[in-house]
Amino acid sequence: MLPQALLLVTLLNVNVPSSSSNIIKTLPGFRGDLPFKLETGYVGVGDLDDVQLFYYFIESERSPKEDPLLLWLTGGPGCSSFSSLVYEIGPIMFNYSNSSGNEPTLVLNPYSWTKVNNIIFLDQPVGAGFSYAKSWQGYETGDISSAAHTYEFLRKWLKDHSQFLKNPLYITGDSYSGITIPVIVQEVSNGNEVGHEPPLNLKGYVLGNPLTEPTYDYNSRIKFAHRMALISDTLYESTKTNCKGEYVQVDPSNAPCVENLQEVTECTQKIYYNQILEPRCSTMSPNPQIFKWDQNLDGENFLDVPHHSTKPWCRNYNYLLSFIWANDKTVQNALHVREGTITGWEKCNQSLSSSYTGDVSSSIDYHRNLTKKNLRALVYSGDHDMLIPYVGTQEWIKSLNLSVDYQWRPWFVNGQVAGYTNAYTRKAYSLTFVTVKGGGHTAPEYKPIECLAMIDRWFAYYYV
Repeated sequence: MLPQALLLVTLLNVNVPSSSSNIIKTLPGFRGDLPFKLETGYVGVGDLDDVQLFYYFIESERSPKEDPLLLWLTGGPGCSSFSSLVYEIGPIMFNYSNSSGNEPTLVLNPYSWTKVNNIIFLDQPVGAGFSYAKSWQGYETGDISSAAHTYEFLRKWLKDHSQFLKNPLYITGDSYSGITIPVIVQEVSNGNEVGHEPPLNLKGYVLGNPLTEPTYDYNSRIKFAHRMALISDTLYESTKTNCKGEYVQVDPSNAPCVENLQEVTECTQKIYYNQILEPRCSTMSPNPQIFKWDQNLDGENFLDVPHHSTKPWCRNYNYLLSFIWANDKTVQNALHVREGTITGWEKCNQSLSSSYTGDVSSSIDYHRNLTKKNLRALVYSGDHDMLIPYVGTQEWIKSLNLSVDYQWRPWFVNGQVAGYTNAYTRKAYSLTFVTVKGGGHTAPEYKPIECLAMIDRWFAYYYV
């Protein structure tokens, strides 16, 4: 079965250039000219440039020639980078109080990471966002091939934008990209060592609430639920004893464990895993083809519920605006999306599940390899995320057996504790772990002020 994004351009066998770029001056829904430099385009990768990866590039508002260059990858797999751009770290955001019907409006985000960084937002893997393939075979991809495509994209993009070759390069992203980013970083590092052209000025990587290893990530939900008072001391101790610390690959004949986990489920099933303090939305959809329930890694669910509803507000209401905006033909023309290459934009393309292979079950070994290189790593976690809890992230970091640079301590923004941090080193390698107090699964979406302060300090080589 082919993805929904299988294209008219494939059927028509239309020839397209291997790469293209356009400077965008205005956007539908935004009043006036854009006060920042936005470029969109495609770069062809893979055999005969079969895969066409779409990107948004935004120059730093501070010093484009000197500030770091970030490649940002959104999770999923299959979530559009526009989601991160408009809901997390990009310079524009939806005006929720002044958007209605089919006319979403955009305003500036005062806490955009483009205040201090150049950022490429890449729609990857193929099928995410506006990226597409010219043949059905192009959609057969996975973690390893997607990483290779991303590395090829970077080399081609920097060859065409050689003025950024000297900028410090960081591979960044959140959620599922915690699987692929360490693979990409290793590809880039190895490519530099064997003399691939052009040489990339790789300095490190940044991961937000990253999926890394199911044993750590998913098992830690029980420990996290106990720490956050979502389950009782008695239930936690009983579950830990009866399940022997294994809560995912459970022996069905272990009745006490199964019974305990059922009790845990009863206590947590109404919790919104992405941010445990916010309400979990129910499914209400007159059009399941458009607004559909999907309890995937990124916790998506779309609701066609009006804002004036008497039901509790849900964060997913915000995501409807991106669906409306990005599927508007006027918007797609403004972004220079190639006509006929996708059947419809989705925040996260669920049809990729039939063609995407998760062939990297754990990225820990890649992290371990990277500790032997001259690289910096920042791993941050919203501490109210139960999807990928910070306690599991802490555990796999400890498994790397790095030297402790400094122990757990608070960091501050505007005189208030913004979270906690500790740091590790091994020769020329360093890793900083940071929690963001009150942050959810995509921490900058929930705590934009704190996350901008965190990233600005870290890139400036200050302690967070």
